[in-house]
Amino acid sequence: MQYKKIIKDALPSPEQLKKMDEEAAERRKESWEKLESRADEISIIDFHTHIFPKKIAKRALEHLTEGCRTIPFTGGTEEELRASMKEAGIGLSVSLPVITNPEKVIRINFSAAVQNEKVDETGILSFAGMHPAAENYRALLNTIKRLGFKGIKLHPDFYRIPFDDIQTKRIVDYASELDLIVVTHAGTDIGLYPPVFCTVDSIVNVVKDVRPAKLVAAHMGGWNNWDEVLDKLAGMDLWYDTAFSIGEIPWDAPDANQYHFHQLEDEAFVELVHKMGVDRVLFATDSPWAEQKDYVNRIDGMPLSKDEKRRIFAGNAKRLLGL
Repeated sequence: MQYKKIIKDALPSPEQLKKMDEEAAERRKESWEKLESRADEISIIDFHTHIFPKKIAKRALEHLTEGCRTIPFTGGTEEELRASMKEAGIGLSVSLPVITNPEKVIRINFSAAVQNEKVDETGILSFAGMHPAAENYRALLNTIKRLGFKGIKLHPDFYRIPFDDIQTKRIVDYASELDLIVVTHAGTDIGLYPPVFCTVDSIVNVVKDVRPAKLVAAHMGGWNNWDEVLDKLAGMDLWYDTAFSIGEIPWDAPDANQYHFHQLEDEAFVELVHKMGVDRVLFATDSPWAEQKDYVNRIDGMPLSKDEKRRIFAGNAKRLLGL
C-alpha cells in the first residue's frame, strides 16, 4: 500500500501534464522567435542532416555503414554536427529522423520536439518522423502539428512501402492539409538497393494525385536516376534538396559498379538546377554521409550566379520554413 502511494505521488497529475506541455510549447515558440530575430545573419541552411542520441550514435552508424559501405564524416551526434556547421559556416541544419517501426513514432517525435526547445542555441531544427503503416496516422500528424514541427521525413525504402502507395499518399495528403513540409528520400538508397521504393514515376503520381504544396524530393529528385528526373520532374510543383548528390563520396558498396552508382558532375548538377528551377533547390548534405564544408565549397565554386547561390544556400529554405 505504501509503495502504491509513492508511485502515485511520483506520477504527474493531468493538470501537471498540461502545464508541462504548455511550458514546453512556450520554450519552442520562444526559441524559434529568437532564431527568427537573427534570420538575416543565416546565410547557409543545410536542409538534410541526421543526428542520433549520443548513447546509440556509434552503434547506429556502424549498422548503417555496414549496409551502404560509406564512411561517415562525423560521429552522428549533435555536438559533432554543431562543430561541422561552425567549420562550414552553416547557421541552421534541419535534422530528419527516420522511423522504421510505426510503434516508435510517438517516442521519437517527442524526443525530437525537445531538440526544438533550443534551436536558437544549437542551430539544429528537427523535423518529425512518420511511418505510413501507422493506423492512427491522422492523430499522429495532429500531434506533430501541435508540437510545432515544421515538417516530416519519409523514407519509403526503410518501410518497403512504395511512395505512391495509398498508405503514403494519405500521409502526404493530410500533412499538406496541416501545412507541414514533407521531405521524402527519393531514388536509390545504396544501403537498401534494390529495389527503389521512391521512384521518379511514384513522385509524379503523388504530385498529380495529391498536389502537395510543400513536398521536397531529396537527393535532387531521385538519387542515381538523374536522366529520368530531368525528363519527368522538370516543371512540376516540387522542391529538391542537394543531399548526397555531388562530390566524391568514399564508398565501397559491392553493387556500385553493377548498378552504375554515381554522383552528379558539376555541369550536370547546374543543368538540373536550371531545368528544375533555382527557386526550388535547397542546399543539403545528408551529414554525416557527406562533409558540410566540402559541399559549401563545391557549390560556391560552381558556375552559378551570386543570386542563384544565395537562394540555394538559404533563401529558398527560409521561404519554405517561414523563417
